[in-house]
Amino acid sequence: MASPHKTAAEPETCGPRCSAYIAGTGFEVPDKVLTNADLQKLVDTSDEWIVERTGMKERRVVSDGQAASDLALAAARKALADSDTQASDIDLIIVGTVTGDMLFPSTSCVLQNKLGAARAAAMDVGAGCSGFIYALSTARQFIETGTYRNILVVGVEVLSKITDWTDRGTCVLLGDGAGAAVVKPTTDRNRGIIASLLGADGSRGPDLCMPAGGSRIPASVDSVVQRLHFLKMNGNAIFKVAVRNMAQTVSRLLNTARVRAEDVKLIIPHQANLRIIEAVAKLLRFPMERVFVNIQKYANTSSATTIIALDEARAAGLIRAGDLIVLVAFGAGLTWGGVLLRW
Repeated sequence: MASPHKTAAEPETCGPRCSAYIAGTGFEVPDKVLTNADLQKLVDTSDEWIVERTGMKERRVVSDGQAASDLALAAARKALADSDTQASDIDLIIVGTVTGDMLFPSTSCVLQNKLGAARAAAMDVGAGCSGFIYALSTARQFIETGTYRNILVVGVEVLSKITDWTDRGTCVLLGDGAGAAVVKPTTDRNRGIIASLLGADGSRGPDLCMPAGGSRIPASVDSVVQRLHFLKMNGNAIFKVAVRNMAQTVSRLLNTARVRAEDVKLIIPHQANLRIIEAVAKLLRFPMERVFVNIQKYANTSSATTIIALDEARAAGLIRAGDLIVLVAFGAGLTWGGVLLRW
């Protein structure tokens, strides 16, 4: 996809009026489609039940042997091409994920090697579904301080690898995918990230977690038998917290930037559940026609949802230069965050 925001080369140095902007985006999802009808063969559910409660119709799942870095690599290459950036020019790679290739080395290091981005520092961010927002906010700081000039930010998950396919309360919700953005500095005050906000409540961590696999409960025969290496979620407890915190995050972003809600072109929320998205829009008194939704195609890809949605919204012509856009997410931790930017 040709980038609508190519401009003359940025200055060699970034002064006090420097801001960070997204210079290119891309996403990748697996080829394999898992429909609601397919899930009916695995658990006691139905297409009607899933659509009514979640808005999801299908999701993508990786094939055997496919890992997070494979999806991340494809998405990253698309974002690099979209921003006319070479892998060798990347200074820093930040990957938001909780389903990386392995505990260590980081998936960002694996991706660095696959891309050939030899001069880039690399780190992962584990903020659950808020991972891309956390990573993008981190990239903004490095850009605005002048530490780095070309940052690759990725959100990627292969949730199918930690999904309990016997639990209908969670298996219908999750999908695999990756999205990437190249973030660069600009002195153009008419574009870039205007404000970002992050939050967390660690006391609610048990409501969304994978109990085993870390130092608390290392892998053992017992942990496998007890199915502790799968995602566990208290959906009822999370719903209200997710709605409240995402709505408050958007309101605080707009207040901080002194921006009116009616001036925002598009809100791109985390695609966790259509009911959550609709409830957030209702609290904000924001029309659903200006809320981007693609949950019906990909379900919840966790940290990848907001960047996948951003790239799809661009491709659909819903985002033009100068538009005000809000990204907002909520995830395990519990964490939440948002970014207000002018495209």
